[in-house]
Amino acid sequence: MQFHSFDEDYVARLRAGDFRTEEHFVGYFTALIHIKLRSRLASKEAAEDVRQETFSRFFSALRAGKINQPDRLGAYVNSMCNNVLREHYRDGHRETPLDDNDETDFPSSDRDMVDVLASQESDEKVREILEQLPERDRRVLREVFLEERDKDEVCRDFGIDREYLRVLLHRAKKAFKALYLKEFGNGPAAFAEA
Repeated sequence: MQFHSFDEDYVARLRAGDFRTEEHFVGYFTALIHIKLRSRLASKEAAEDVRQETFSRFFSALRAGKINQPDRLGAYVNSMCNNVLREHYRDGHRETPLDDNDETDFPSSDRDMVDVLASQESDEKVREILEQLPERDRRVLREVFLEERDKDEVCRDFGIDREYLRVLLHRAKKAFKALYLKEFGNGPAAFAEA
């Protein structure tokens, strides 16, 4: 998979319902969403539900004219996926509590061995690239994306404001992406456009 840049023409084709563009969009972001959700959700069904809801909301927003920055499409889809994922977690916590004597047969949380190996390989590649980055870039990427710390907390730790954190993240992601492509060729490491 190659990283893709998006522009007005691409979004216009999506808005017009161009089949090939929609097929590319869904294929491209499905791969990235699956990488994101693989370690966060126990079942493939839950991941598929989150993926479908993300696309459903995206296409609704597209039809409503809410997609204004085509070059930020990756970040928009990633943010939307994060929101759907948070809702999924909240919905899971609202379910009726189980009785101690409840003998419900839960689906296994074991993941397919191929998924586990692919996830481990991807994690290893990310760690290798992170180790090559300067300390500040490595730290900001790790804290914001891997540890998913609150950005305000990260700003306090770094002694910076949110605007400068955005600049640091942009630079660190750019450096990460360049090293990743140089080292491993074309393939999704994470939401590089997030």
